[in-house]
Amino acid sequence: MAKEYSRTQRIGDQMQRELAQLIQREIKDPRLGLVTLTGIEVSRDLAHAKVFFTVMGQDDDEQKIAESQAVLKDAAGYLRMLLGRAIKLRTIPQLHFLYDESVRRGALLSVLIERAVAEDRQHPSDPDAGKE
Repeated sequence: MAKEYSRTQRIGDQMQRELAQLIQREIKDPRLGLVTLTGIEVSRDLAHAKVFFTVMGQDDDEQKIAESQAVLKDAAGYLRMLLGRAIKLRTIPQLHFLYDESVRRGALLSVLIERAVAEDRQHPSDPDAGKE
């Protein structure tokens, strides 16, 4: 049986597909890094949309992330107008671009786990462990 998706989720998914193409094709600012949209949360009244993004290869560079976010914020009105042409909705939500920290945190956790596993391999197991 197919999953049930709310209307706002379907609109968010469609907006994500369209915005990804529009950002790649239409925004020619050299300050904008290689942006990947990770998700969109649309409010129930369709007035606002939080657009979560990451900047590939620049996860540790706060300045590049801030520049990319500023470029996207400045282009939000233009992108919204183009989105209105691509998606047939009565109103197109206001776009709010937010950096997605989850990718950075996931990479950090992965490094920490790998480090812990490597340390465990260096220490021989205790032969008395588990005996009572």
